[in-house]
Amino acid sequence: MNIVTRTATAGAAAVLVVVPTAVLVATPASADTEKHVACAGGHLELGVDREAGGWEIDSQLDDVAPGQRWRIVLKHDGNRYFAGVRTTDREGDLDVDRFRSDSSGRDTFAMTAVRVSDGTTCRASLTVG
Repeated sequence: MNIVTRTATAGAAAVLVVVPTAVLVATPASADTEKHVACAGGHLELGVDREAGGWEIDSQLDDVAPGQRWRIVLKHDGNRYFAGVRTTDREGDLDVDRFRSDSSGRDTFAMTAVRVSDGTTCRASLTVG
């Protein structure tokens, strides 16, 4: 076997080892957890995904009437980290995404949505970690 053939063979072998490893490294370990709750004719969804150093929180209100104003409160381990009023879009959806650092032990996340016009209240919570 000449030097060119040995180099090409070694290079191909390295690619076979490196490519699958790169795919494994690129796929993050996740703790995807979701909670769905019926709410005002639609549903409230609270999702928590493991991200580098913490949690990606996806809070949604879907399939309610369009143009409604909702007061959204998000809590992490009982502490409020987001409060604001959002208006549902043309499909009757709204979405609030936030990142939270991981705390020691298990983490509990909660979402409360209150329709401004009449006080209809929907809640969801979940614990991860």
